[in-house]
Amino acid sequence: MAYSSLIGARVKRKEDPRLITGKGNYVGDLKLPGMHHVAFVRSPYAHARIRGIDAKTALNRPGVVAVITGRDLPPLCGPMPIGGGEGGAAPDPANDTRPTHYALSIERARHVGEAVAAVIAVTPEIAADAAAEVVVDWEPLPAVVDMLKTREDGAPRLFEDAPNNIDHVWTRKRGDPDAAFASAHRVVSQRISSQRLSGVPMEGRAVVAAPDPTTDGLTVWTSCQGPHLNRGNLAKVLRMEENQIRVIAPDVGGGFGVKIYSYPEEILLAALAREYRMPLRWLETRLEHMATTTHGRAQVFDLEVAVQEDGTITGLRMRGVGDLGAYPVDPVIPDLTGMMGVGAYGIPSVDIEIACVYTNTTPVAAYRGAGRPEAAYYIERMIDIVADELGMDPIEVRRKNFIPPDKFPYKTPCGPTYDSGEYDKALTRALEISNYAALREEQKRRLTEDEGRKTNGGEPSSSVLGPSSLLGIGVACYVEMCGFGPYESAVVRVDPTGTVTVFTGISPHGQGGGTTFAQIIADELGVDFDKIVTKYGDTGNTPMGQGTMGSRSIAVGGSALVRAAGKVRDKVRQIAAHILEAAPEDIVLEAGHYQVKGVPARSLTLAEVAAQAYSDGLPSEIEAGLEATDFFVPKLIYPFGAHVAVVEVERETGIVRIREYYTVDDCGPRVSPMLVEGQVHGGLAQGIAQALLEEVVYDAGGQLLSGTLMDYAVPRADDFVTFHTDQTVTPTPHNPLGVKGIGEAATIGSTPAIANAVLDALSSLGVRHVDVPLRSEKVWRAIEG
Repeated sequence: MAYSSLIGARVKRKEDPRLITGKGNYVGDLKLPGMHHVAFVRSPYAHARIRGIDAKTALNRPGVVAVITGRDLPPLCGPMPIGGGEGGAAPDPANDTRPTHYALSIERARHVGEAVAAVIAVTPEIAADAAAEVVVDWEPLPAVVDMLKTREDGAPRLFEDAPNNIDHVWTRKRGDPDAAFASAHRVVSQRISSQRLSGVPMEGRAVVAAPDPTTDGLTVWTSCQGPHLNRGNLAKVLRMEENQIRVIAPDVGGGFGVKIYSYPEEILLAALAREYRMPLRWLETRLEHMATTTHGRAQVFDLEVAVQEDGTITGLRMRGVGDLGAYPVDPVIPDLTGMMGVGAYGIPSVDIEIACVYTNTTPVAAYRGAGRPEAAYYIERMIDIVADELGMDPIEVRRKNFIPPDKFPYKTPCGPTYDSGEYDKALTRALEISNYAALREEQKRRLTEDEGRKTNGGEPSSSVLGPSSLLGIGVACYVEMCGFGPYESAVVRVDPTGTVTVFTGISPHGQGGGTTFAQIIADELGVDFDKIVTKYGDTGNTPMGQGTMGSRSIAVGGSALVRAAGKVRDKVRQIAAHILEAAPEDIVLEAGHYQVKGVPARSLTLAEVAAQAYSDGLPSEIEAGLEATDFFVPKLIYPFGAHVAVVEVERETGIVRIREYYTVDDCGPRVSPMLVEGQVHGGLAQGIAQALLEEVVYDAGGQLLSGTLMDYAVPRADDFVTFHTDQTVTPTPHNPLGVKGIGEAATIGSTPAIANAVLDALSSLGVRHVDVPLRSEKVWRAIEG
């Protein structure tokens, strides 16, 4: 049988047959003996004082076991944990001064949907009906919803120890920005906002918690992205030892960042399961998801760039506000926007200030890209605005300011040190596959025809949307920061028959980690792809890990796997050398066999070596078994790419149609090209949706106006075209595979590409900027204006 390498091969996902035939195992599928159900009483007000809670009627309903309020919780658990996601490690609760709250708020509710009481009942229906019968004596308080008004004197204050509702202010001033602006040929300014978004994974959040008599602890099943992170948070809040708690994330139906964190529902169910000694279950409704699961983005920035006559940008000034919502779930996400402020460009001087503020809205935390999509959107819009003001092609301005390849590693004035990059190479390839020059010629021709029609009353017919549509071509280049630490783990175990089991701290939820890890192990150890099993998502049998977020699965988890496999391979060579009576250094892995170098006939399979490894035939200097563990400590890595979007905008209606879309993404070598393409397609869908459709909307009083999928516009298949994807390959020196992340990259590049395309179409009408989402009414008003 011919042998072929699996790293870089297009293989089908190992997970798919089970998932697409309905054999997945989700938290909502669990049925435990004696299981009871929990429903929540939630605030109808954005800001209100809780004067009292009357549960007598609910408690009298048959099937109701208990009604719990916030005042019952201090003996059972501590306040909610803060952070611990993409923004960095969770602070020590004993030393953190940020405001927080209990899983059921005690004195005040600070956003619509905040839980203030919970009902335990024998069925979910009885629990929900009883929750509706709990009477809360509310005292409505003034609310502040607008992040730009929350710092004003006299604005309602969410926390007494947070003056002007400010959590913190992130600043960065490097180079000589004052001189850059003083000597600029032109200063280009624009206010740009990134609207609030909801994650909307296919599976909502879900929790089952049950007592574990073997440890006098708990087992918690939860739809999350990091089981060990959740276990650590539960242990802290419940005042338990970590080895008393087992957290299991079975099949998880999508996360996109919003399932990183520990939520009040997880904390409460765990505390109540322990207190009442019974299994408890809660499944999120879609309305609960929209109102209580963390949101993303929610920023407003005033940007200025100092630019010379030839298009060289010498300074960047950013003054931003990041909305944290009602509580600091992951308060440093806006800081990541500042850290990536210069994007792919060698801007020497920056002056950045970002105020992170509280409002009476759902907390804002990580959502696919977490701070980096916002940064790319801001700088890429500014590049196009600069080009427009100087009368230059936006491609020329980008090339004028790119960080050149010979400057890497490159320390940016915003703080990060980029590992490697060839930004112009990616852009050049994107221009080639999109036939950019021909698109510009078509645009000029259509504008000329349009002018002729106005003059002569003619009707040109070159547009798919009719004679009055406008063609727009948008380009965006992006750099992403990913591969967060502090570490990731892997255990590689070769069984006596030569099959391999991988245990990883990575916790995939749709990315195909079981497939990519099997591809790596197949090549590293010479084992059949189908004889590899990957186990994850269970703190009871996997090594300590950080989970899946921040595009770290292959770059960090895969690196730990490669190093653990290398340790196993070294021992295999040692045992093979003993069997074949050769020196270990003369044993090589060739075409799936361990052979004496240059003598293919003297070879062994992994199964043959494994059988010896678990026998009594080893010499005394070789320990039995074939297993190794590794914890890989990463450095941050910076994938990049270039996107070209082609849109048509109908004058009469403002409808935007995508005509063509091209991407060139550089994530280093691709372990599994098919899975990379899938991640790119999904990322494009979410980034384009931000540009054109999605937005969480509150009214002035803090009421959620987009609380259902009838009101929140997620994209459909017919909103997209066939994506044209391509790549360049620039390895990172920071891990043994040379790989960079890909899970968030397309989201980061696509929002500015679409926005630039639409604004390019409108530029002939004198429209300079319109904030996303570029829905038809907003675009139509810009055209009419």
